[in-house]
Amino acid sequence: MAKNGQRLGELLMEADVITKRQLAKAIQKQVQGDDRKLGDILIDMGIITVADLTDAMLNTHHEEPVVEEKVVAQPIDISQDAVMKTKFALDVKTIIAAATGIASLVGMWYMLQADIQEAKELPKIGNIYNQEYPSRPEGYNWPRSYEQYKDQVGQLQEDMDEVYDKLDEYEEAIDDLEKTVTELRVQLANKRDK
Repeated sequence: MAKNGQRLGELLMEADVITKRQLAKAIQKQVQGDDRKLGDILIDMGIITVADLTDAMLNTHHEEPVVEEKVVAQPIDISQDAVMKTKFALDVKTIIAAATGIASLVGMWYMLQADIQEAKELPKIGNIYNQEYPSRPEGYNWPRSYEQYKDQVGQLQEDMDEVYDKLDEYEEAIDDLEKTVTELRVQLANKRDK
């Protein structure tokens, strides 16, 4: 192992050769019983090459070479006694994050209360028709759906047909222009050859 206790996986991550997820996959293979060294597993998985491994190990600024170690899975004691003996430490960042989360929730609750109060002050349903359509009397006979379609959309098909006809005319004109340009190029090439 290197002087600062740095292992191969950490070294490769620092050199941006592998990601934490790729390292975890390789270590998982060792935990599942693969007896090969970590470097061999990473190379076999196609994550790194021998050159990547060599470069990462040569670029270290250690007096001792980095040694690969096989990870051995240790059983974890999750009994009630072991869990109860665990000490939980809260740092300042965790406390600030929790306080910010609680403050956000309280602020959202007050905003919701304001929205509810505003909704209570909306006009009653009976007044909405008169407010939305002040020029139409309450008994106004609205046109049927087909009549509305004819008034609003009926002309649209004719307009689209005209647009398609214009497009066809433009395409024909473009084709004629392309033929003319081609003929002019041929004539110009013939004049150059003479």
